[in-house]
Amino acid sequence: MKRNPGSMSQMKIKTLAVTLAMWVAAGAICFAASNPQMGTWKLNEAKSKITPGTTKNTMVVYKSSMMGKVKIIVDGIDGMGKPAHNEWTGKFDGKDCPVTGDPTTDVRAYKQIDDRKIDITNKKGGKIVNSGHVVLSADGKSRTLTVTGRTPKGKKFTNTAVYDKQ
Repeated sequence: MKRNPGSMSQMKIKTLAVTLAMWVAAGAICFAASNPQMGTWKLNEAKSKITPGTTKNTMVVYKSSMMGKVKIIVDGIDGMGKPAHNEWTGKFDGKDCPVTGDPTTDVRAYKQIDDRKIDITNKKGGKIVNSGHVVLSADGKSRTLTVTGRTPKGKKFTNTAVYDKQ
């Protein structure tokens, strides 16, 4: 039986593509498993200090995404007391990435400092509107977000939000 050499090349390409996809997926899973920041975090209001008139993020979800990226989904209450939802996908490399759903910011940059600390910068129109850092507790069961900035009306604020892992 004679084989068509073109079909062998196509089969090799498909096999290579499937293998590569599996390696990328495995890498993303390993990243998520090795990064203690991943998971669902619920605001512990009793331990937090949120400035009135600023956004209160009540639930934050960190998920691994394709190609070593992280997707962060945030739900809460905006400064006017209305439900708020926004999302960001990027790497913890300090580079600006677009955010959707947040009228106060249009890009965010997250930078992994060490296993327990991430620095965050939020910008609107190229200007920093707030910045801060997330510090994971030694036991990995809670994390504290400290953010300083200005409200849309220009008032300075510092918020400390404590989250418990779900």
